[in-house]
Amino acid sequence: MTRRSSILDGNSFRAENAAGLDERTLALAGRREMLGPAYRLFYRTPVHLVRGEKAHLFDADGLEYLDAYNNVVSVGHAHPRVVAAVAEQAAALNTHTRYLHEAILRYSEELLATLPGMDRVMYLCTGSEANDLAIRVARYATGHRGVIVTSEAYHGNTDLVSGMSPALGGGQAVHPEVRVVPAPDPALAAADGFPATPEGTSEWFAGHVRAAVASLDEAGDGVAALLVDAVFSSDGIFPARVLGPAVAAVRAAGGLFVADEVQPGFARTGEEFWGHLRHGLQADVVTTGKPMGNGIPVSAMATRAEVLEPFATTVPYFNTFGGNPVSIAAAQAVLDVIRDEGLQAHALTLGTSFRAELSRVAAGHDEVGEVRGVGLYTGVEIVGESGEPDAARALDVVEGLRDRRVLTSVCGPHNNVLKVRPPLPFTAADIAWFCEALDETLARP
Repeated sequence: MTRRSSILDGNSFRAENAAGLDERTLALAGRREMLGPAYRLFYRTPVHLVRGEKAHLFDADGLEYLDAYNNVVSVGHAHPRVVAAVAEQAAALNTHTRYLHEAILRYSEELLATLPGMDRVMYLCTGSEANDLAIRVARYATGHRGVIVTSEAYHGNTDLVSGMSPALGGGQAVHPEVRVVPAPDPALAAADGFPATPEGTSEWFAGHVRAAVASLDEAGDGVAALLVDAVFSSDGIFPARVLGPAVAAVRAAGGLFVADEVQPGFARTGEEFWGHLRHGLQADVVTTGKPMGNGIPVSAMATRAEVLEPFATTVPYFNTFGGNPVSIAAAQAVLDVIRDEGLQAHALTLGTSFRAELSRVAAGHDEVGEVRGVGLYTGVEIVGESGEPDAARALDVVEGLRDRRVLTSVCGPHNNVLKVRPPLPFTAADIAWFCEALDETLARP
């Protein structure tokens, strides 16, 4: 029996949607068969994009769309400084890290300066590779094999981290040395009798983590790492200050805290440059990816020398394209733009305004539950008459927004939370466009 994956199929195009497509779109969708069924298109009516600028995208007919989803282009589509940096370096040299090159050293110094207590960094191409390497490093550093993840986590698509990504659904087995715990959801904590506060939620979450540690110890695996995305983006987007007791429990058992910063990193939360710092913690290992190169494939794993040494002095490791001069040029430009354009402070202030406007819209529609988030990462719950998660309606809302040329998607265990994570140079006018489109969509039966 074929199983669909929840994280990729939430608002996917399916064959039954083909009947209403124009000839050009239908022909393009048909040609995609050569890519195989693992590749999904968004939307019942797919979008044919040809150009982007800041938080706006343009299709083949010249129609303009609001991008409220693609955090990969963190400093905006086609940012001129990133484009120029990539073009200049590509015209000069592109080799690999086995030759001396000034750019990677400058970038590494500046990146590590944002990560308290860390003094080593290794480069790769994707967040999946970074998480894969992080787990290998953690296992060598601790002598343990067990890993703890949250129930809707997505940490990548290598064989190792796919088995640590429950969000991929029933077709992908979780590895036997992995334990899955619920995300620190205040509502779930309250249902179990804990206060729906950061303190209550953190103790509730820590209880589940302690049980997972005990299970791994009993199985003889021990715990190598607690691997979490610090905003819990696939789980439904949850608050700060909820990780402390859980991390303490893992460290007491000899494990490490691995912060997957592929989603919240590089100033998106506004409060901090890195998502895990919102929890008042320093990670033992940090992984980055998506927004690091504004669309150029580049990722990293950062840690301390004593954590890296057992792996690095035992296992030969080399990544041909990781850290190449062109990708580092893109990454340096992103770091410079975030600093020079004040995008961290912008994410904080604009994100607060955005959620205030979303709450205003929500007040007129009973089907909107909680509006939550931080910086420019926001979740909007879509619920039924009794407050239960309503995935079908959430999907209709995503499609309705698309019809109004606003692009977003869903997340959470029930696929009922609108996931809103636009490029950082989002504006007040963009907020107005999004909220008007959402209000109109929700008003439609």
